[in-house]
Amino acid sequence: MTSSTTLSTWNETALLDLVTVKSGQVDPRAPAYRNLPLIAPDHLASQTGRLLKKESAAAQGAISGKYLVKPGDVIYSKIRPYLQKAYKCDFDALCSADMYPLTPRPGVDASFVLHTILGSDFTNFATSVSARSGIPKINRAELSEYRLTVPPSREQRAIGRALDDVDDLIATLARMIAKKQAIKQGMMQQLLTGKTRLAGFAGDWREVRLREAGATYGGLIGKDKHDFGSGSASFVTFTEVMEGARLRGRGLERVRVNSGEHQNQVQRWDVLFNGSSETPDEVALAAVVDFDPPPATYLNSFCFGYRLRNAQLIDPTYLAYFFRSNVGRKLVASLAQGATRYNIAKTKLVDVQLYLPPIDEQQAIVCAFRDADSEIEALGARLTKAREIKIGMMQQLLTGRTRLPVEESAA
Repeated sequence: MTSSTTLSTWNETALLDLVTVKSGQVDPRAPAYRNLPLIAPDHLASQTGRLLKKESAAAQGAISGKYLVKPGDVIYSKIRPYLQKAYKCDFDALCSADMYPLTPRPGVDASFVLHTILGSDFTNFATSVSARSGIPKINRAELSEYRLTVPPSREQRAIGRALDDVDDLIATLARMIAKKQAIKQGMMQQLLTGKTRLAGFAGDWREVRLREAGATYGGLIGKDKHDFGSGSASFVTFTEVMEGARLRGRGLERVRVNSGEHQNQVQRWDVLFNGSSETPDEVALAAVVDFDPPPATYLNSFCFGYRLRNAQLIDPTYLAYFFRSNVGRKLVASLAQGATRYNIAKTKLVDVQLYLPPIDEQQAIVCAFRDADSEIEALGARLTKAREIKIGMMQQLLTGRTRLPVEESAA
């Protein structure tokens, strides 16, 4: 026997020629099934093929019929196909009636099926046909309409493995980011409360009222929709204020501000807060202006700013981290007012007394947090790149534009 590298012909076929769709449901309350994991659409992450939650049918209180899933089956959510929710199961499980349990036929690679379903071509098809009804949902007849070109089994497996490897890298990076974020949250809880002190610092902490060190200002006033999207001025968006403790000005947008208008300009080291939210836990999330704003940069009307007058009392970046920590969130939540939407008055916020370390210790704590942020951002950049690479690989490999040579046996 010898082996040679070949590139075989791809053949057009229907998706349902590659898989069978299981029919017949089981009672999740029956002893044989009640302890099996039950997978529903909300247990899957969009686009990634990842399982977010693994919980038994009994724990979920399931009572209606479910499909029995075996290792190697691919589960696909028929509801809102634009969310791209699919999962290759490697254990016995049940799945919701809102999902299709697909069993690959002999010679068909399960990973190839999974990535095909998660690909843009199938998603565009499923989204378009699901729009025919009031509720976005792809039925079995519509599923049978989808056709694709398919390589032989060996190349299917090679493509599946290649895309699985990228998924493993993406999942590893996501876990690393989550771990670093958890470590950072623990650091914040310890360092911002004085439970843990950085080496070399032993000075007394003191109470500081925010109005002692600075004052607030409001966002843009007197503007309507026609003023936004054009003009020579720029403004910090609500979204960027909400994103994180350090605001870099990467999402500034245009606004028209006429000469002679009195508007408050944003300056470096201002601390910006959102004034309202749907929950009290998300009111007054702080972001420090950690860049030099161009001239005529303003703040959106849904936020307000705080500008320090005494830099020897409070480090502005420390303040931003504080109001994003658990202790800062609890403090703000106690001040929020509202029923369906919660607001915080600037006068109440500046009356808050914070228990703060000396300024040099604040700055050292900020350096520790910046280092943690830098590690998380570097991992985030790698994660973004890995996701982009996967999208490119899917576009090339699942269409046959790029071929993976496979070893074929020959006599």
